[in-house]
Amino acid sequence: MIRYANIRRTLFSALLLIGALALGWPKSSGLAQDSTALGTIFGRVLDEQGQPVEGATIILQLTGIIDPVLHTATQSDGSFALTLPASIEITSSAETPAALQPLAGLLGETVLLRIERPHFDSAEIQLDAASVQRIQSGAAVEISAITLVRNVDLAFWIATAIFIGVLLLIATDKLHNTLAALVGASLVLIISYLGHPISEHLYIFDFTDSLKYIDWNVIFLIMGMMIVIAVVENTGIFQWLAFFAYRISGGNVFILLPILMLIAGIASAFLDNVTTMLLMTPITIQIAIALGINPLAFLIPEVMSSNVVGISTLIGTPTNILIGSYAHISFRDFLTSLTPGVLMAFGGLLLYSILVYRKELTVASEASPMLLEHLAERGRITQPEHLKKAGWVGLGMLMLFIFGENIHLLPAVTALVGATTLMVWIKPDIEEMIEAVDWTTLVFFMALFMAVGAIQEVGLISFIAVFIGRMVGENLVLAMIVVTWLSAILSMVIANIPFTAAMLPVIGFLTATIPGAESKVLFFCLSVGSAMGGNGSLIGASANMITSGIAERAGYSISYMYFLKKGFPVLLITVGIATLWLLFKF
Repeated sequence: MIRYANIRRTLFSALLLIGALALGWPKSSGLAQDSTALGTIFGRVLDEQGQPVEGATIILQLTGIIDPVLHTATQSDGSFALTLPASIEITSSAETPAALQPLAGLLGETVLLRIERPHFDSAEIQLDAASVQRIQSGAAVEISAITLVRNVDLAFWIATAIFIGVLLLIATDKLHNTLAALVGASLVLIISYLGHPISEHLYIFDFTDSLKYIDWNVIFLIMGMMIVIAVVENTGIFQWLAFFAYRISGGNVFILLPILMLIAGIASAFLDNVTTMLLMTPITIQIAIALGINPLAFLIPEVMSSNVVGISTLIGTPTNILIGSYAHISFRDFLTSLTPGVLMAFGGLLLYSILVYRKELTVASEASPMLLEHLAERGRITQPEHLKKAGWVGLGMLMLFIFGENIHLLPAVTALVGATTLMVWIKPDIEEMIEAVDWTTLVFFMALFMAVGAIQEVGLISFIAVFIGRMVGENLVLAMIVVTWLSAILSMVIANIPFTAAMLPVIGFLTATIPGAESKVLFFCLSVGSAMGGNGSLIGASANMITSGIAERAGYSISYMYFLKKGFPVLLITVGIATLWLLFKF
């Protein structure tokens, strides 16, 4: 049995390492040269906002030829290159079989390029005689950028309705988040496959195209960090930290509260706020009960601190992971750009928490020896050797997160290599490590990416981007304020992860069109708004709901209205302070 466990451990570690190498391995260009070819036609296809259109089909059509002569597709940057071979099999009529003919003699003055893409109106470009002659001589011809106009068809409204339905299911808790996202992705695909034979206006995208919208860097980064966290949490370090906070405070709750908030915040910056609150909440409740005060006086400030301080690093919140991967913002960029503003916002949150909960804190009593003994038992480090090894691996990962961008090392690679190294060194039960990975969350992200990809495919994201773009014009300060506060307010009613995923292309468009936004400041505004805005309501952040669930099982219910009354002022305070910092910084 031990031998088989070692084999499984080795295979799983090898899988993680292969995933890391695959993410970081350089891609070949895939271009091949044809020495017998004629000239090449190249250019770019853009939408009405000047953004590249990927997957548009470029078709070369000749007069008198039934079938398209040649075709190619645009790349991610909207570019295409159509190289004409010396000869090609063509069908000149329905009765004539295909025959190999020299292409140069077929190129007349009416060479036509037709551009087609689902959810866009087709466009046609006719090459002039001079361009045709250049192609015949073997030269390259560049055509001016081609603009495709989006059409709002039935697929647009179907994809939009499905996405809104997913948001409502998540917001009202009618279905589990993962199930809601899976329902959305499944509906999009089934309508596309079954509806397309009936009408082309029922087609959104196929399964292959839907996979292109999944950000695998995010998936593997989260998976690697989950494994590292699973090892760390088994050592008992979080419970020890909570009890240590009580000991150094001497039982003084006005000292204990800031320490607990700081522990939750710092832990969230390097792990994630959901895991932090999962581990901190039970021991916090026991400390509060031992002191004779309402545990919510500790839990609410803790979870809000977790949401606020967590955004100072790339891996601190799921929304930052999404933003960092999409916008190519490094761990170091998050740390240097947001930390000062986060610390100032934390100061405002701390003062507010002491003021709001001063009555609950003043009734604290001295803990009984029996309860202290119980807390001490719960707050014990159970695996010191594993903790030491995890500390060294964590330090190495931190260095790679900070300096890995110098060698173009993706964060996902760092997470996977760190997880693999830790498992090889510690040799835990591989089955336990596999179970420690929250596959439900990973499936949620994959299905959510597909659901968001659907509304991006049909053009809803583009229309939202154009609306905001027209509202702010070229005023960067106005754009920063709008993005920050719009994100904060909407994150109160829409879970911040799907909201952030949907907003990323919008911010990408604004970054490309507003002068001065190339510093990626609007992505930092989205980070601040979506994470700190999560403090405005119970459903605004996953950590809020996790904390509420554990507290309720312990007999301390957190209602939606209770959290709203305590949280909305926190939103105003922290987002206001962070906005001032962003305006000062950028």
